This record gives sequence, C-alpha cells and structure tokens, in this order.
Amino acid sequence: MTPIRSKKDSPGRNLLWAPWRMEYVESAGEKQRGCIFCVKPGENDDRKNLIAFRGKTAFVILNRYPYNNGHVMVVPCKHTAELSALDAAEQTELFRLLAVSQTVIRRLMKPDGFNVGMNLGRVAGAGVEDHLHFHLVPRWNGDTNFMPVTGCTKVVSEGLEITWKKMFDAFSAVKNIQ
Repeated sequence: MTPIRSKKDSPGRNLLWAPWRMEYVESAGEKQRGCIFCVKPGENDDRKNLIAFRGKTAFVILNRYPYNNGHVMVVPCKHTAELSALDAAEQTELFRLLAVSQTVIRRLMKPDGFNVGMNLGRVAGAGVEDHLHFHLVPRWNGDTNFMPVTGCTKVVSEGLEITWKKMFDAFSAVKNIQ
C-alpha cells in the first residue's frame, strides 16, 4: 500500500493507512481464552483462522500479525511447550511441514531467503509459551529499509486473506505432504 499524504498531517510526514491493524490494537491487553493453537483449529473455519494446511499431527497457519508477507507458523496439534513431549511421528510431521511450507512459499513468493525459528519459554520471546511452534519468515533482499529502522513501522504489502487463499491452494496441490 502506498503511503497516503494527508493535509491534516504535519508537512513532510506521510500517513500509512492499515485499517486491518485495528483488530490487533483493540484486542491488545485482552486475555486470550484458551490456547490459540488449540482453539483455532477446533473452530473448523480455516479461512477465518488462516489455517493453510492440516496434517495428522500438525498444521500450518499464517501469522495474523506477520513480520513479512507469507510468515507462517508450523504447529503440532498436541498442546505442549516441550519438543521432547512429541513422539517420533509428531516430530517428523512437524519438520516435514516446515520443509513443505518453505517449498510452497518459495514457489509462490520467490523470496531470497528465510528465517526459521522457535522461541521456547517467555525469556526466549515466546508469545504463546505453552504451545511450541516454528516460525517460517520469507525474506527478500532489501526488505529491511528505513521504515522499520527509523519509523518503527513494518509494511506488509498483501492482505492476509489473499495470501491465505494462495497458500491454501498451493498446499492442496502438493502431493505427498505426509
């Protein structure tokens, strides 16, 4: 989205319109009921909940507040904060979905690289402490510019609904995911 200049704003400063962020702003400070990674799949509304793929023991969900376009999380169905609590089949599927997600994103978005990681525990930066999950963030040359560095603003250029539809269709087309 192109920044929109406003006559009400001070000279030399642009406004960046992102009305979809209001949901996040309004929910800040609200206490989440239940684990988001347990509640959302149980609602059986994958489009609304941005679930791009469901496996037997894990699923892929778009991050509702992404760092970059295509930022997904790969999540085990089992509610646990410990990798060692997952059996071999669960660990295998989790890693397999991480690899398939990278392939899907590479085909759809053609990033130059990826950040992959998980934060285990509050001190490690976990936003959801009790349910482990991998983050997979596509990166492009030049995607860090003056906006996040000096303006404390990150621009995500494609709507989540559009990204979800592309990913859902791409996962549906992949053979032998599991």
